[in-house]
Amino acid sequence: MEKNLNVSILLDFYGAMLTEKQREAVEYYYNDDLSLSEIADNQGISRQGVRDAIKRAEALLFEMEECLGFARRFRILQEGLEQIEKNAREIEEYNSRLSYSKEIHDRAAAIAGLAARLND
Repeated sequence: MEKNLNVSILLDFYGAMLTEKQREAVEYYYNDDLSLSEIADNQGISRQGVRDAIKRAEALLFEMEECLGFARRFRILQEGLEQIEKNAREIEEYNSRLSYSKEIHDRAAAIAGLAARLND
């Protein structure tokens, strides 16, 4: 079984929608890097049962992302905030090199600070 690391991200967004057994199996497999056999021992089920639970959970996670798009929107928001922060730093740099304005400096610093707080 090949690991799709996007599943770990989707688990953060939609994990509560899975059954407890599915969520545990996916967490063990993707986050703790346990083998199917190790998970089967932990959960007291067969290796095939673990594989089936993970496959069903993956399908549900991808279906929820397809319908809701929370992970995609979060990624876009995070990238946008990083770009805003970068642009604000560049404005401050241009301001200090060209003709310094305290007002431009203060506003660029405020924008960079807000973007950094929203990105945390």
